[in-house]
Amino acid sequence: MEEFICTLKKLQRKNLKISVIIPTYNRSFLVQRAIKSVLSQTLLPHEIIVIDDGSTDNTIEILKNYPVKVISQKNSGVSSARNLGIKNSSGDVIAFLDADDEWKEDKLKTQLAFHKKGCKFSHTEEIWIKNDKELKQKAHHKKPKGECFYENISFCKISPSTVMIDKDLFEKVSYFDESLKVCEDFDMWLRVLKLTPAYLVKKVLTIKYSEDEQLSFKYFGMDRFRIMALLKHLPNEKVKEEIEKKLFILKEGALKHKNQEIINFVSKIQNTL
Repeated sequence: MEEFICTLKKLQRKNLKISVIIPTYNRSFLVQRAIKSVLSQTLLPHEIIVIDDGSTDNTIEILKNYPVKVISQKNSGVSSARNLGIKNSSGDVIAFLDADDEWKEDKLKTQLAFHKKGCKFSHTEEIWIKNDKELKQKAHHKKPKGECFYENISFCKISPSTVMIDKDLFEKVSYFDESLKVCEDFDMWLRVLKLTPAYLVKKVLTIKYSEDEQLSFKYFGMDRFRIMALLKHLPNEKVKEEIEKKLFILKEGALKHKNQEIINFVSKIQNTL
């Protein structure tokens, strides 16, 4: 299964240019680490685009010290920032890197080799670090590969910082959904996986850092955002079953916490199924 993606096409695609896109918001103390990990690559990208999403710290001043293309916008969220980066990129393939993550030095070179063989969407193994300690990943976090749309409908198993994707895929699946406050990556990868398999590079080439203030921790009942993403794939029966399961769990939690907003959300979705 590992090999079939890149053996489907015999055509060798040479001279592919990589655009690295780094969205950042008030991460001046971390974005430097991310940029340095890109500049330390054994294969340097065609361009590094940093989207400053309306930072109020000294991010802009810090970025002046690095050979990166900086685009600023008012604070609009990570989806908007990534979309702006994609639209302003000139590479053939896009590599995303969150401002608080970093890459190992062979990440781009190793991953690009598979895209040159015809792969359009790939990701790598990763390690998770929190408080300077590596977090143990559970069995259900195992990285997916191949035709794995259904494997991903429960939750997001692909991290943005591990992904390399052919830019032309965005013409077919559109951009990140800016209406989703979180789970925007879950939504995007599902749309991509409907069109193309995922190639998994079986090397730990990405280091993902977990911060207590991460955006996902701010939202109670995150499954509502996954449900919103899954609704795009109806009337698929397996997707419908997953939505119904998430609605049940979401409602149980909402009743326990007396969260009327989520109770209303569940009722509204149930009435449409």
